[in-house]
Amino acid sequence: MTGERILVLAPLGRDGQLAEQALRAGGIEALACLDVGQLCERIAEGAGAAVLTEEALIPPAATRLSEELGRQPPWSDLPLIIFGSRETSGGHAANVTLLDRPVRVRTLLSAVRAALRARRRQYQVRDLLTALEGSVRDRDQFLAMLGHELRNPLAAIFTAAELIDRQAGDRFTRERAVVGRQLRHLSRLVDDLLDVSRVTRGKIALHEESIDLRAVVHRAIQGFERPAEIQGVRIVDALCEREVIVRGDLLRLEQIIANLLSNAVKYTNAGGQIEVSLEAGTTQAALRVKDTGVGISAEMLPRVFDLFVQAPGALDRAPGGMGIGLTLVQRLVELHGGRVEATSAGLGKGSEFVVRLPMAEPRDAPAAAKAGVQMTGRPRGLHVLIAEDNPDARDLLQLALEQMGHHVEPCADGRTAIERAVAGRPDAMLIDLGLPGNDGFQVARAVRSALGASVRLVALTGYGQPADRERAFAAGYDAFLVKPAELDAVERALREAAGAQAG
Repeated sequence: MTGERILVLAPLGRDGQLAEQALRAGGIEALACLDVGQLCERIAEGAGAAVLTEEALIPPAATRLSEELGRQPPWSDLPLIIFGSRETSGGHAANVTLLDRPVRVRTLLSAVRAALRARRRQYQVRDLLTALEGSVRDRDQFLAMLGHELRNPLAAIFTAAELIDRQAGDRFTRERAVVGRQLRHLSRLVDDLLDVSRVTRGKIALHEESIDLRAVVHRAIQGFERPAEIQGVRIVDALCEREVIVRGDLLRLEQIIANLLSNAVKYTNAGGQIEVSLEAGTTQAALRVKDTGVGISAEMLPRVFDLFVQAPGALDRAPGGMGIGLTLVQRLVELHGGRVEATSAGLGKGSEFVVRLPMAEPRDAPAAAKAGVQMTGRPRGLHVLIAEDNPDARDLLQLALEQMGHHVEPCADGRTAIERAVAGRPDAMLIDLGLPGNDGFQVARAVRSALGASVRLVALTGYGQPADRERAFAAGYDAFLVKPAELDAVERALREAAGAQAG
């Protein structure tokens, strides 16, 4: 086995020949090398250890060996056994055993066997790392499939709930509010579950722009006012009056704020209060979310940001999530170059979370302001082709788009979507990536090749990994929506299509 063989390099005298003979007599595979170049080639192929004489490590040879050892993977530290009285490690070698001459055969065999035992442990570490990497890949694939399978039914329920809201008027307002609130909670749990794996491994890339943090926080407070009111909790908006411009990813900043507000509402009893303030300093913005809720014990406080950690509490706090929200907050804040702190005077005395983010000079219109721009007029109805294999999601989405004034053509597989698109030349297509037959990527490439830029392609999918997004845009998509998508978001995508057609 190449991973067990001992490489021998002794250019002068009979040391090399004698060492090779002694090792083979001791039942150890040995291979003599002619020069340091051959030694390095054999190291790259795999070796248990190398036996060298100090004469073999003249400066040019030592440099070559050092370079080869420097290319070892992190788990590898090739043992070197050197005959000589002066320590010559080859620069990158830390695992060196020096044997004074003359070397007894018994001493040599003992040193080589010890080196092989150490090398085998290194191979065990390598195998464990390989297994862990495979486990991580399997886990990520499982999470991606889980997200897809959860998002598909959520999308159908989400669309049905929005359609009911648009038609129900003043009827069943309380029941509709419960459905909508719990759907958003489920959607956030799915997003957090998928994000936590990527964030903890540093796999999330930020799409940074200049953002008015005050506008983002204010909008988030408005979104949580109704859930807080139902729980009997009051949210106090104590934001500063002027813009607070930071450099960051709008979606991730919204995720940070939403998790903090959700946590505060969840753990504040009826009659309590949550105060949200934002201060702009010379170099940092400080967002504070302070509540009068259940508080955090001194023992739990240092661990509140640890993954899957939840403080033990009363039975009414048992359904408190999965213990990943605050971990996401911490990691996302750190990705933005900031930090988050948690303080509490103890159980029953409330808690405060402070997020500090670097300030930035406005380089363009802040993203929060851009998001609030309203379009004038209503675009003409479009010819929209939906490619979706989930019949409930497809039928409800068709109904919703037709109510918006669009002409909708549904299809359930990729091949049919391509054929109808080429024949009917729609204005826009809403395409699920996980279609049977031709998947959504193949559909996009085929339609883009046949129709060019005349059709707007929008991915509407349960696959929400960054790689899915990048692959979709590479295939020719103009927009990417993750299920469940609000009908307003779908409508905005179609309005962009209408604007493109008008131009």
